[in-house]
Order: sequence, then C-alpha cells, then structure tokens
Amino acid sequence: MSQWSQPRHAFVPVLGHEIYVAEWGDPAAPPLVMWHGLARTSRDFDELATELARDHFVICPDTIGRGQSSWSQHPEAEYSIKHYTQIALGLMEHYGMEQAGWFGTSMGGLIGMRIASGPMADRLNYLVINDIGPEVPQPAIDRILAYAAELPCFDTVAEADRWLRATYAPFGVAEDAFWQRMAATSLRRKGNGKLTLHYDPKILVQFTASAKELLSWDRYDRIELPMHVIQGAASDILPPQILQRMCANGPRPTVTTVQGCGHAPNLSMPTDVRFVREVISTLEVDCSTSG
Repeated sequence: MSQWSQPRHAFVPVLGHEIYVAEWGDPAAPPLVMWHGLARTSRDFDELATELARDHFVICPDTIGRGQSSWSQHPEAEYSIKHYTQIALGLMEHYGMEQAGWFGTSMGGLIGMRIASGPMADRLNYLVINDIGPEVPQPAIDRILAYAAELPCFDTVAEADRWLRATYAPFGVAEDAFWQRMAATSLRRKGNGKLTLHYDPKILVQFTASAKELLSWDRYDRIELPMHVIQGAASDILPPQILQRMCANGPRPTVTTVQGCGHAPNLSMPTDVRFVREVISTLEVDCSTSG
C-alpha cells in the first residue's frame, strides 16, 4: 500500500475559523483542491482522492458549518459563496499553492467558478465542476430546503445509515463502503445522546442572505480556464437548458453526463474514478499547451 493512500488530518486556522482538511498524497506533487456540496463533507471524495493522490497533492476541506470545521458566529455574512471563496484562497496560501486544479461538487463548483472569474483567477489552472451551473433553478432550491431545513434525529447509526441512503439516492450507485463511511462521518451526538447530522442548520441562510450568488452568468462568462462539467442525467440542479447555455458561453467546457443518477454523481465507483482521472489528465495537458 502506498504511503499516500490514506488521508492525513489537519485543522487549519483561516479568517478566524478552524478548517478541517483531509490531505492526500505527496505535498511536492501538483496540487488539487476538492470541495464538497452544500450539506456534505470532505470525506465524500475518499475514493477519488485515493486514486488522484498517486500523482497529486490533494486537499479536501470541510466548509465552515460542516463536518469537523468550526461553525460561524456570523452566519448571514459567512455562510456565503463569497466568504467560502476567501477561505479557499486562504487555505491555498497556507499550503503554498501558487496554482492548483479545482474539483467542486455542487456548492464546491460555485466556489471554484467564483475564484476562476475574479481577480485571483490565476490561482487556478483548470476546473472540474460536478453538477452545478451559474444558475440554480428555484424548484431545486425548494427541494434542498425541504430535506435540509430541519435536522433529523436518530437513535442509532443504523437508522441514520438507512436515512442517508434514501435521502442521497440521487447520488447514484455506490459500494456499501461509501454509504457506511457517509454515516460514520455525517453524524454528531446531541446533548441528549441522540444522533443528528453534522452540519449547522444555519448554513441554509445562503439561500436568502446571499441569494444573488446563485445566479452568476456574468461571472461565468469571464472564465477562461480549461473546464469540464459533469452532469447527473436526472439532475434538477443542472438541467439540460442550463448546461446548453454553459457550453455555448464563457469557457465552453467539455461535458460528461453520468447515467443512473441525479444530483450529484458520487463518482466513487472504479469506472467513475478512472474517468475523472482521465478528465483531469486532459485538462492538465490543455493547461500546459495553452500556457
């Protein structure tokens, strides 16, 4: 087994927060940042990170208010794509990453696109965006709010495991190990000893306090980096009409549609891991030839 096939665990101070980071691979290798979705954690990327760490230094942070990272004392200002972007840049500074690749699922994709369209765009050299675009349809937002607004309560991990598998069925097919890890890393004990989900329920304030961040075609059109978009075939977050507009504007990304899932493809199966590795290799070649 490679010395880089298991994560190291760090807690990094950034902008007054303590950010949990799963680190994978040789720190001297080309850097890659992998950022999770709204109510998820860094550990969703374990299968991908294990493979990509063969020739990359991969960091997978927990966003503030999720997983093992600290919760915000100023949620309306800090649970926002704008603030997450500043945290991401702070983490890159901490790790000495002058440039890095970016893989972002859902919310993580919005963060990557914001960096790539702003004054710090040269800090990234390519983007892989998993099932998100510059516009989030309102019916999809309503669905997210319906399942995420009230934290469920569980008596046992087994009960939580069943709930997570049902709620995240749109992630598509995954091995039992993926779902078991999701349960193990997505729960916390309440004061009464019962189990609930890992995240601060106030993270949903981004849908009201900074709703304008969910409509960003003007920024998208400024992106010039090599980019690939992954779409879940049944996704309500990235429907065909938004994807078509993305392909005709801005960076004009290449696209892969993953069958058998909605929002968002979990990409943990061996065939998915191989295809993501190939996508990143192609984007890295594009970067070297365009540079």
